[in-house]
Amino acid sequence: MHYLEEIKKWLGEITEIFLLLVALGVVVEILFGDKVSFFGGVVGNLTRLIQSFGENGLVGLIALGIILYLFQRRKVFAGQQHQQ
Repeated sequence: MHYLEEIKKWLGEITEIFLLLVALGVVVEILFGDKVSFFGGVVGNLTRLIQSFGENGLVGLIALGIILYLFQRRKVFAGQQHQQ
C-alpha cells in the first residue's frame, strides 16, 4: 500500500503546482491584461466559477465549503508528512 501513499503525494504536489499557476495567472492578467496568451482568461474563469456558486444558493455554498475543506485537509496532511 506504500504505492498509494506515493500517488497521493504526487497528486498533492501537482495540485499545488496548478494552484500556484492559477495565482500567477491572476497576477499576470491583472498586470498585463489579456495580452499574455498563456494566462489569458484566468480571472474571467474564476469570476464565472464564483458566479455559479452564487447562483446555486445554499448548494453552491455547501459545495464551496467542501472544496475549501478538502484543500485545508490536504495542507494538514502535507504538514504531517513533512514532519515525519
